[in-house]
Amino acid sequence: MAGNHRARKSARLFDGNPVMVFREEADRRMFLKGAGIIGVGATFVAVSHDDPRAFAQGAASDLEILNYALTLEYIEADFYTQGIAGGTLFGRELELVMPIREHEQQHVTALTDTIKQLGGTPVEKPMLTYPVGTFVDKTMFLTTASMFEELGVDAYHGQIANVQSPEILSAAAAIAGVESRHAAILADLTGGNPFPAPFEDSKTKEDVLESANHFIQA
Repeated sequence: MAGNHRARKSARLFDGNPVMVFREEADRRMFLKGAGIIGVGATFVAVSHDDPRAFAQGAASDLEILNYALTLEYIEADFYTQGIAGGTLFGRELELVMPIREHEQQHVTALTDTIKQLGGTPVEKPMLTYPVGTFVDKTMFLTTASMFEELGVDAYHGQIANVQSPEILSAAAAIAGVESRHAAILADLTGGNPFPAPFEDSKTKEDVLESANHFIQA
């Protein structure tokens, strides 16, 4: 089982295809700046080829980090919504994945409300396009979902301490804990190891930059 877990982590999410298009250039730059601080899920989005230094613009504010996290939650909520609508999940698989979708939707709401309370403007949901077959092949969907969750957990644990506000840090840690539970469930559903190590992995900023080079559509 541990071998299956490692194999999934070494694979490329969405086969390296771009899935996200930002509606506004400012949103793209904000996302990339936040990625340099937290790096959550950055291997399924990327710096566009015309702006490879977007991560080097200095430390992101907590509002920028929140908008970065909101963008990722938009993707996860959309991904699970489409996966359930695809109609390939039944029984226990569907019973487990539906609450994950609901959690991601609640994360979107919580982050949006927090950004507004802090006087910020929530980023718009990006336009999303997934590889053909993602939602009509149960194995493809669940495997991708497992990679999603493992990646998010690794990245949160790698950089989340850079958040300045104790309140926001506490909320982010709570989300990271839920994402860890999601990862365990999906690893089990796909034949992996739901708890492969006594400590979570983490991704450094350098790890994120190295892998984040293929997924935002310019």
